[in-house]
This record gives sequence, structure tokens and C-alpha cells, in this order.
Amino acid sequence: MLVAFSVAPGTAGADGSVHDAVAAAVQVVRDSGLPNRTDAMFTTIEGEWDEVFDVVRRATDAVLALSPRASLVLKADIRPGWSGELDGKVVRLERAMEGQA
Repeated sequence: MLVAFSVAPGTAGADGSVHDAVAAAVQVVRDSGLPNRTDAMFTTIEGEWDEVFDVVRRATDAVLALSPRASLVLKADIRPGWSGELDGKVVRLERAMEGQA
């Protein structure tokens, strides 16, 4: 499964930034060893249900260690029997785009 999620503290720093708390969450994801990718809005992680949601929980806990409140948004693509989809979906999209040119 792929899970794209965003977790942020309920309170921002003096400059309105949340990057320290988000960095703590992303570090948990990177330390997990699961395939992952972070962009400007979400972190996507790939693995089995229990391992992915354990990482999401621990990433949320990392934010809660820095703020009394957290906001979590997630989207999941659950496709049993498939792996490598963090890149596979993009490869198929690019191939489809080449066919349209």
C-alpha cells in the first residue's frame, strides 16, 4: 500500500513556520527503512498496512512531542499483491504521457 500523509503541529513557531516539527516527523519516516518520498505537501510511504500505519503513528508522536496538538491528513492506495508502486505508478503515467505526445 501507499500512504500519502501530512502531519503538522497545531501551533506554529514565532515566524509561523512548522518546519521543525515536520522535520522530526520526516526523520521518523526516513529512519523506518520503508520506501518513501517527501514533497512540498506530503510524505508518501510504501509497505504493508501495519508497518506503514506504525510509522505514521510514530511520525505523529514526533510532532506531538513538540506541540500539544497535531493535524493529520492521509490518503491511501491499497492494492494487495503490488509493490514498488512508489515509482511504478509514476513510470506508467510517464509512458502514458509519451503516448499522447
